[in-house]
Amino acid sequence: MAVNLVCYGVRDVETEYFNSLNKYGYRTTYVGDLLNTDNLHLIEGNEAVMLRGNCPADAKNIEKMAGYGVKYLLTRTVGYNHIDVEAAKKHGMKVARVPGYSPNAIAELALTLAMMLLRNTAYTVHRTRKKDFRADAQMFSPEIRRCTVGIVGTGRIGLTAAKLFKGLGARVIAYDLYPSKAAADVVEYLPMEEVVAQSDIISLHCPYIKDSNHYLVDDEFIGRMKTGAILINTARGELQDIEAVIRGLESGKLGGFGTDVLEGESEVFFRDLRDQELTDRNIEKLTKMFPKVIITPHIGSYTDEALTNMVEISYDNLNDLLTRGRSENEL
Repeated sequence: MAVNLVCYGVRDVETEYFNSLNKYGYRTTYVGDLLNTDNLHLIEGNEAVMLRGNCPADAKNIEKMAGYGVKYLLTRTVGYNHIDVEAAKKHGMKVARVPGYSPNAIAELALTLAMMLLRNTAYTVHRTRKKDFRADAQMFSPEIRRCTVGIVGTGRIGLTAAKLFKGLGARVIAYDLYPSKAAADVVEYLPMEEVVAQSDIISLHCPYIKDSNHYLVDDEFIGRMKTGAILINTARGELQDIEAVIRGLESGKLGGFGTDVLEGESEVFFRDLRDQELTDRNIEKLTKMFPKVIITPHIGSYTDEALTNMVEISYDNLNDLLTRGRSENEL
């Protein structure tokens, strides 16, 4: 059943995938920018909308979508806190998400950020870029197989990250509210306090639950970490109190910080802000702490396999809603 579908946040490199995976013959329109007040009108004439993270489908925007005749609201993400689901239901919209995609995509990025900081490669390349080829004390580093890596959250992504670190010879310990047997074969489960205290590298892979783990990483958490330990976050920006992280970096308690996510990231990510002073003073400060701080703009799922999973499942979700009136991934 062919319908008009507008997809927001589709980068040029992604268009080929959207086209090749469109086995249902949807009449698609691609918008490169994320959904915003200036391009919301492009929804007119479309019965279905596909969003990516950081597209604000709040009550106000959903009301406008309903006025344009939107019946189906899809997000090609696991998280859906950018969508006011109740507002959508109020307007009779069906909403569906992607329950999961390639865990390797995010796990590989976590490993990459960790190794860049451990081996000081960002620091070193920054110097050789300036034609300074001397080796100094900062470049001296431990090997990962002599390190303990702490995984917080051992779902599909956390378990994959644990396997990658363990494959390099690291001792891998972990904490999860609900330990799994599959992960227990790879990691050593310990209480959170022990994971924090024993780890040379801590990698966050737990879901963000507003009333449970908002600012999980705070001054107390960082204070319990090893001096000089590395913190990696490829999960959600709301898991970390960025001011506490900055204090940890400035004091030397944190040896490095690699993140793919930031609280309030929609104000900066996917925008060209070169030569501009950022309005968020904390993010501005973090950018000036390179190479001790490495920031990537939420590209954890920006791989061929993850994109294929997200688009294919989103297309399937829409087909299920159209032909069956429901989807197993409906919210």
